[in-house]
Amino acid sequence: MRKVIAAFNMTLDGFCDHTAGIPDEEIHLHYTHLLNSADVILYGRITYQLMEYWRPFVKNSSGEKSMDDFALAIDKIPKVVFSNSMKNIDWASAKLAEGMLKDEILKLKQQAGRDILVGSRSLIVQLMNLNLIDELQLCIYPVVVGQGLSLFEHISDRIVFKLLKTRCFSGGSVLLYYQYNPTSTSS
Repeated sequence: MRKVIAAFNMTLDGFCDHTAGIPDEEIHLHYTHLLNSADVILYGRITYQLMEYWRPFVKNSSGEKSMDDFALAIDKIPKVVFSNSMKNIDWASAKLAEGMLKDEILKLKQQAGRDILVGSRSLIVQLMNLNLIDELQLCIYPVVVGQGLSLFEHISDRIVFKLLKTRCFSGGSVLLYYQYNPTSTSS
């Protein structure tokens, strides 16, 4: 059965403002590798539209190899977008989800293949509430923003994860790898 891996960036104070991070070459390389090792990534509308930022770099190099490689990886990976308002998508590697989130995830997990990535805050929260996240990868940037969108807002129950490993980046960011621990979860 394929794993569902939620991978997201956040600040030291728990906010996930995409403009607050400090992505450098090393972090771009990490996420390029992660994208290349999975079969699909799931997005909500807002994050999908933010990721469209990378599309021009596929044809017009930014001049920074790590960013260009990331752009190629994000362009290539199949994307499933969950949206109630979008009617069509023009990114060749993307499609709108056909069913409800839980049903789509359960169907994807049963298929053969590599991991399923989740790169959208709203989907991470929904999937955590459904106990459908197998692994959580949090890249913590060494910055405090004081306010913003909390990654874990609207979690309905206590969810326990087991720390698998950590990775420190030279720029000061830390990547925490957690595995869902259902035997320790309680309300």
